[in-house]
Amino acid sequence: MRGHIVLEDGRIFTGRLLGAPLAAGGEVVFHTGMTGYQEILTDPSYAGQVVVFTAAHLGNYGVHAGDSESARVHPRAVVVRDFCRRNYHRGSEHNLDHLLRRAGVPAVSDIDTRALTVAIRDGGTCRGFVGAGDPRELVERARALPSIDSIDWVARVTRGAAGTYERQPEVADPCEVAVLDCGVKKSILDCLVDNGCRVRVFPAHTPAAELLQGGTEGVFLSNGPGDPASLPHLVRTVEGLLAAGVPVFGICLGHQLLARALGATTVKLPFGHHGANHPVHNLATGRVEITSQNHNYAVPDGSLDPAVAHVTHVSLNDRSIEGLRAVGRDAFSVQFHPEAAPGPSDSLHLFATFSGMMRARRAQPAGTAPGRKSHAAAN
Repeated sequence: MRGHIVLEDGRIFTGRLLGAPLAAGGEVVFHTGMTGYQEILTDPSYAGQVVVFTAAHLGNYGVHAGDSESARVHPRAVVVRDFCRRNYHRGSEHNLDHLLRRAGVPAVSDIDTRALTVAIRDGGTCRGFVGAGDPRELVERARALPSIDSIDWVARVTRGAAGTYERQPEVADPCEVAVLDCGVKKSILDCLVDNGCRVRVFPAHTPAAELLQGGTEGVFLSNGPGDPASLPHLVRTVEGLLAAGVPVFGICLGHQLLARALGATTVKLPFGHHGANHPVHNLATGRVEITSQNHNYAVPDGSLDPAVAHVTHVSLNDRSIEGLRAVGRDAFSVQFHPEAAPGPSDSLHLFATFSGMMRARRAQPAGTAPGRKSHAAAN
């Protein structure tokens, strides 16, 4: 069936519909990765967005059990150049069209995604709509969409109740980690377990004092969708964790929340960073790490007080702050995704850094570190 992806500025791109026979819209972003579409579609950080894949072919290796980052598809719609209806991998369970139909997510193929990507790159991220019918009506529907900044997307993707992650670490004395779930990916939880952590996952609205109960030795601040400036309650939670002195590690949105808790600002990027090949300069080692990224907001260069936090990583594309370490605290974060799902594994070592922080504090004399008990300072 003939279908369209339209932008709020009136531009129309016509192709063929697939996926769910529905119309849907959201903030249009483009992803430059060549593989990993299943992980991208099930990443909660894409909630509320229309994802344009710049890869020439999509769907050729099907959908695989165990590769999803969450239990459902999160983008509102999908745009591709060439959709492969047949699977060319013996391990696939079903095809991409089946996944989208079951999830109720529409898609459109046969689109000039290069022209669409250039439009977003030059004009900035905007609202768009995917569907059939009169494209002029779809443009009006795109213009009527609420701004993504006005919606608390974290509240829509976080879990409803606290629970222990199903996988357990294969070490005798694991570190006890509390995860603040702002839209956490399964692969991040797996990386924590692989580095000797027993993981408990909490809804995003959980206060700091509750996160620190049950022998918590470290707190992980997860990735997630939306504008960090519209989440002051989460910033207050991070401030409480910093006051308690517990080790903290943040990724993506977690990085932005930690930065704001340390007094920095965040800004919306013109078209975001969405891909698996973004170069980041590790200032401590001098090495350039190729990273996976997915974010529309960033900590701008110069916004951190050097007396409060040091910049550890910098984007080589736009000089935005890609990593920080709090001065005098065991708290650090990165804007990119070191779990590498999808993407390169250059930065997997950061999970070992986090577990090393917690184990180092165990070795400190009693009374010099928060230890493995509740932290009253967070109340």
